[in-house]
Amino acid sequence: MQEYLQVGTIISSHALKGEVKVYPLTDDPHRFDDLSHVLIDPEGARRELQLEKVRYFKNLVIAKFQGIDRIEDTEDLMKKDLYIPREEAIPLEEGEYYIADLFDLSVVEEESGREIGSLYDVLKTGANDVYIVRSPEKKGKELLLPVIEEVIRDIDLEKGTITVHLMDGLEWS
Repeated sequence: MQEYLQVGTIISSHALKGEVKVYPLTDDPHRFDDLSHVLIDPEGARRELQLEKVRYFKNLVIAKFQGIDRIEDTEDLMKKDLYIPREEAIPLEEGEYYIADLFDLSVVEEESGREIGSLYDVLKTGANDVYIVRSPEKKGKELLLPVIEEVIRDIDLEKGTITVHLMDGLEWS
């Protein structure tokens, strides 16, 4: 499991006083109200940014960090991912998972028990998430699996598997 969880990505500066626009990567963008700090490159150079204030505009978070007071100060923050330590994440309910923990899990067909690939990415569509599965055997093709009970039967983080039922119409593309 990853020690740090991504909560957003800085996409651009906002106005002239050091604010930035953040694309939130959490189920609840207002999660930023409860954060005191975020990390950039936690596994590498690790830079901690103290949140001074946040506000919201459409689907974005407008963030102001301490010590970042001019638009010029934001230049080295562009396109940076923002993380928090796992222990500061919102606790999950039973049957909920952090998306970061699902990547690379083996996807196994329920009926045959055979591995059909591994989870490559997750699309957030609004109605339900969609898991993107890739397999070396399929040479670049992807299988899109809607995250609904009829398709996703079980997720077992300890075994590292996602058990699925392939309904008619679900094909590699």
